[in-house]
Parts: sequence; structure tokens; C-alpha cells
Amino acid sequence: MKKIVLMAVACLALVSCGTGTKNESSVQGVEMGVPVRDCVEVLYFHGKQRCATCMAIEKNASEAVSKEFAEEIKKGDVVFRVIDITKEENEAIAEKYEVTWSSLFVVGHKNGNENVENMTDFAFKNARQSPEEFKSGVVAKVREMLK
Repeated sequence: MKKIVLMAVACLALVSCGTGTKNESSVQGVEMGVPVRDCVEVLYFHGKQRCATCMAIEKNASEAVSKEFAEEIKKGDVVFRVIDITKEENEAIAEKYEVTWSSLFVVGHKNGNENVENMTDFAFKNARQSPEEFKSGVVAKVREMLK
């Protein structure tokens, strides 16, 4: 049943992209979780309760992306999103990426294709203990997907 609902939402999103209206959930060129143009998304998923490492992942990923990709963010080529998986409106995107707890994904959208890199293990290993290595890794992955 969840797959049917997810497919319906995806179809609705695809149809609505051409209507010229903005959805309340649109964020820097992303409408209902579906990019309307080529871009790279850095998606940080979290639940209600977060540990120190979870908070370090969000903080350091946000800092790295905003510092290194300020121009790309302005142009909509890079998007950083924080997604609370406990909120009903985020259920579809959490299911799409099979997220059940704090996670970090870098997703490249190019020519209608999606390249997904799950960086969760890397994030938990480095965000708190080696923040500069973590930031460098996130920046490198975004750069790779921008090519």
C-alpha cells in the first residue's frame, strides 16, 4: 500500500512541476522532493531526539555546503535540506531513501537521472571526531556530482 501511495505522490509531483505554481514545500528549486532542474541535494534526515553526533552532522554539513557552494546555492545548483522524518509531510521522502534514523545523503540530479550516495556511515565516523575530514568529504562528493 505504501508503494502505491508513494507512486501516486511521485506521479502527482511530476504532473504538477509543469503547472507554474509553487507548492508550499518548495525549497530552492525543489518541489515536493522532486528537483525541477539539474542540481545536487545534500539531505540530512533526523528524528525528534538527536545525539551530539547527529547534531554535529547537521552543523558541519551545513557549514561546509554554505561556505564552499554559496554561489551554487544562490543559483539553485546546490540545495541543503534538513528533513525531520517524524513529520507526516516528510514521510514520502524518508520512504524513498529508506531512512529510519539520522542519515546523510548527497543526491545528484542530472538529465532526469538520480545518483544517490548514502554518506551516513562516513558522517557518523567523522562529523564529531574529525570535522574537517567530514567537511572535506562532503564537499568532495558534492563537487563530484556537480560535474
